[in-house]
Amino acid sequence: MDAPRFQTATDEAICSGQVTDVYFTRTLEILRHRQITNTVVAEIVLKSFPSGWGWGVLAGVDEVAVLCRDLPVTVEAFPEGALFGAMEPVVTLTGRYIDFAQYETAILGLLCQASGVATKAARCKKAAGDHPVVSFGARRMHPALAPMIERNAFLGGCDGVAVVKSAELLGIEPSGTMPHSLILMVGDTVAAAQAFDEIVDRRVQRVVLIDTFGDEKVEAVRVAEALGDRLFAVRLDTPASRRGDIVGILREVRWELDLRGYQHVKLFVSGGLDEDEILRLNPVADAYGVGTAISNAPVLNFAMDIVEVDGAPRAKRGKMSGRKQVFGCAACGGHQVVAFGSPPRACCGTAAHSLLSPLVESGRVVRPAADVHAVRRAVLAGLAEVAL
Repeated sequence: MDAPRFQTATDEAICSGQVTDVYFTRTLEILRHRQITNTVVAEIVLKSFPSGWGWGVLAGVDEVAVLCRDLPVTVEAFPEGALFGAMEPVVTLTGRYIDFAQYETAILGLLCQASGVATKAARCKKAAGDHPVVSFGARRMHPALAPMIERNAFLGGCDGVAVVKSAELLGIEPSGTMPHSLILMVGDTVAAAQAFDEIVDRRVQRVVLIDTFGDEKVEAVRVAEALGDRLFAVRLDTPASRRGDIVGILREVRWELDLRGYQHVKLFVSGGLDEDEILRLNPVADAYGVGTAISNAPVLNFAMDIVEVDGAPRAKRGKMSGRKQVFGCAACGGHQVVAFGSPPRACCGTAAHSLLSPLVESGRVVRPAADVHAVRRAVLAGLAEVAL
């Protein structure tokens, strides 16, 4: 029998509950042997964010629906792309514990990584404001994860993604410039730019990398003189070890281009960027390519905890027992967590709405999969209401 070529779990392995921590299989063995079949309510909650983060963007909900399809459980969840805070139950599962215990590992994995990527992308986009941000980080992770990473980067606010397959699944054109390897193979920055301009589809913007061989401001002027109005932008990707004062370099490039009449040429920056560096570069840069910071974003450490057993509140220490509801205020965007069945407190004089809504009912998916473009628009609107 041939060994698998890549070290990834198949859809079948995930959906059959094989991707589970072994203590769940041992727990199920005991519960089944003792015929303990109680119905429980379990909540998925984030206790705290990574340092400096005050909010998150929830992602992975649609994949949770796929995983719970055909299971005898009922799931309620925040909408895909919803902004949420710590200690808010973003997903609740109701059913016999023996029917979903083996799926906890996979459910949390779907939510934790996707939400981390979406939140980091949102933080970068929040920092960039009107400046475009493109996801460049697929090369930092296993290739099987590229569509998931870039889908959630886009959902979180990125304006484009680099990987061909990811863009295809999103229904957009992939975004990219040119690699150092093209310039190294051709042997000269201007010659590589001219080859790109001659051969690549005219609908693709001409963005030329200018830090392969020479001083960035000299190369920028050379490329601008060669391509003229066809040059859309120049990209600076100098590694940190040789970058020096990148703000000063960008100012020099801008000055030299403007002095010669190339005010239309944008400055695209990539290489080691995150939201803090973007804030520093905003006065001198026009667009950003963000890689590792997004693709290797901190996972959000959701936990799933039983809070109710056969209708009675029950939880481990450090957790609040009893099923809960989360209400959102349409006016201020604030959230409040209350005991299930309790009314929300008055806020801003407007009616609060429940953020938890049916996703799966007794194994039947009742909420259609989200349109990622609509979710992205909602995320961007929500970012206007929160602080970085």
